[in-house]
Amino acid sequence: MSSQICRSASRAARSLLSSASKTSRFCSEGRAAAAAAAVSLSGKLPLLASAYGRTGSSNVARQWISGALAIPAGVYMLQEQEAHAAEDKCSLSIFFFQLERTFIAIKPDGVQRGLISEIMSRFERKGFKLVAIKITVPSKDFAQKHYHDLKTRAFFDVLCDVFSSGPVIAMVWEGEGVIKYGRKLIGATDPQKSEPGTIRGDLAVVVGRNIIHGSDGPETAKDEINLWFKPEELVNYSSNAEKWLYGVN
Repeated sequence: MSSQICRSASRAARSLLSSASKTSRFCSEGRAAAAAAAVSLSGKLPLLASAYGRTGSSNVARQWISGALAIPAGVYMLQEQEAHAAEDKCSLSIFFFQLERTFIAIKPDGVQRGLISEIMSRFERKGFKLVAIKITVPSKDFAQKHYHDLKTRAFFDVLCDVFSSGPVIAMVWEGEGVIKYGRKLIGATDPQKSEPGTIRGDLAVVVGRNIIHGSDGPETAKDEINLWFKPEELVNYSSNAEKWLYGVN
């Protein structure tokens, strides 16, 4: 009887230990297994104690019983610690590594001046990832949809005329903070007020020909991406550079 119970306890311990390295969704299973092992053992321990008592080894029985009952609790505590560690690691990873997407367009003046590679390289060198690209000549009606938030401004009609005057390179870039920092890369709307080192600060001169457009916030980015691209045109992939950019192994 005692050897059988020992084997049962050993199997229960090995089973629980083997799952201890898994994530927190197995914690409830660990608790159930620990409870089951404790119940199973508690049902058999009086018989074991009686058997030991007949041989005059009651102290040994009590010590064995105490150790046997501690197995499920000890394994459960180990499992809880492992699960919490996995959750903490996951939380840190999510906290430091949240990708977002933004819409970037090289306007007709930027395309005609041959600045496509120059502009794209600045986003690439920063570490952002290109997930969609197309070249198209937007109609004026499409340009008006794109700039719908500016329709009450005096320059709206001219802006749409320029935007629809030639080919546009439409892109979606992905990365940590790409919306906010993408705007920093682009520079102020007026090139004269853009800092040196920005795209407009280095490559443009006047507001009417500021060569590039970028989403100014999460909602705008979502709307513009949906306007310019179908869901199947957006590519999901992992870049080999990400572990060097974000520390993800």
